[in-house]
Amino acid sequence: MSATRGHQAPVDPSIGKAELLHRGLGVGSVVFMVVAAVAPLGAACAVIPLVFALSGNTAAPLYFVGAAVVLSVFAVGFTLMSRHVRNAGAFYSYVQAGLGKVPGAGTASLALASYVVLLIALYALLGVSTSAAVEQYLGMEVSWWLCAFAFLAVISLLGYRDIEVSAKVLGVALVLEGLVVIVVDLAILFQGGDDGLSAEPLNPGNLFDGAPGLGLMFAFFAFVGFEATAVFRSEAKDPERTIPRATYIAIAIIGTLYAFTSFAMANGLGAGKAAAAAGADPSNVMQGLANRYAGTVVEDAVIILLVTSVFACCLSFHNVVARYQFNLANGRVLPAALGEVHPAHRAPSRSSVVVSAMTAGILGALAAAGLDPILEIYTWLSGAATLGILMLMLLTSVAVVAFHQRGDGTDPIWNSVIAPILSFTALAFVVYMVLDNLDLLVGGQTAANWVCIGLAIAFAVGAGTAALARGTSPQRYAEILED
Repeated sequence: MSATRGHQAPVDPSIGKAELLHRGLGVGSVVFMVVAAVAPLGAACAVIPLVFALSGNTAAPLYFVGAAVVLSVFAVGFTLMSRHVRNAGAFYSYVQAGLGKVPGAGTASLALASYVVLLIALYALLGVSTSAAVEQYLGMEVSWWLCAFAFLAVISLLGYRDIEVSAKVLGVALVLEGLVVIVVDLAILFQGGDDGLSAEPLNPGNLFDGAPGLGLMFAFFAFVGFEATAVFRSEAKDPERTIPRATYIAIAIIGTLYAFTSFAMANGLGAGKAAAAAGADPSNVMQGLANRYAGTVVEDAVIILLVTSVFACCLSFHNVVARYQFNLANGRVLPAALGEVHPAHRAPSRSSVVVSAMTAGILGALAAAGLDPILEIYTWLSGAATLGILMLMLLTSVAVVAFHQRGDGTDPIWNSVIAPILSFTALAFVVYMVLDNLDLLVGGQTAANWVCIGLAIAFAVGAGTAALARGTSPQRYAEILED
């Protein structure tokens, strides 16, 4: 990987394999890919009710606003780095530029592990959601793993082809699920909610009632995926403008939609009893509100589009993992074969095939072991991924400051120093809360310990590989993470 210091005019190091990729993604396409990755309807059905239930208060809209503000501040340094580091590796590229190759390689392996386990978790959720919909509407009992593998085959085909095909599929799915969420929200507000509209969910005095740490933790979890904008740098029409704009737009859309939906949901349940009502049956809150305020047709749309929402999320993260592997292969960390570009589709098709095979193998092993798809596979792995990605953000914030301390000082101090320090402070607090409550997130202290051990091993594998090469093979070390 090549990085510039200050504003020196760099030679674009993406010349090579990455130059062969399709470069047709505009701001809208990248935003679709990223917002689809956070599955708005999936969050409305699963995450937002948990924010109410686990926090024990009605301040969910403020938690989402707070998360959006922190991530917007983080994005200041994150997008600034995209101007200096002309590489689609995102987290690991920026960490290497600021902190060196050993931390950069560790970040790369941690990022890849985090996204892989998140993808597997999402396939489990997709299988369960599809199985439930098939049983309800067709009267057929189909195993969750069979549904998951059927979608995996479709996603494998889409991931093999031009990225624009995936972007169009994700765009359609995102529009439909976004519309149904907004329809339910507006129906609740127009009808006055359970006992009249109340501004109580927006009262800052409620923020610290109950267990605010859990509420904020799940609010951040709902944003996981926004950072993938930089991964599509090599396929963007104008990377230096497309990636920053897409990042800020994605955060704004996600934060606004979740804050608005949680406000409507609180009023739909009754502002004074939202936490208790969500805690009683968190998995059916959105469906129940849709039935009560918008009718059975909209409720059916919620149930069906929940499947497409999680499908879109899986497709988006499949593409993210495939591109991480592609970039790492061209950075001499993974086998060179994964860095090949398909001559017709202009996509990292070989890397996509490996992602499909790897996902199928791990998912099949977990299913064969008899693990519960939601209580164990989804909960454990999504919890691990959330913590891993938060750690990546922490490392990136430190790397931004370190990188610009060695620069020519021409970048604005807000972008290069103040915002990264603020984001590091805020994210460190969130990581502390996640660690403090990790046993609740992943289903017990034993599982929490294994999650921490697994993430530490993931980082150590990459960092150890680079450190070993530095001591035994200077030539190989010089090539690591260099395009």
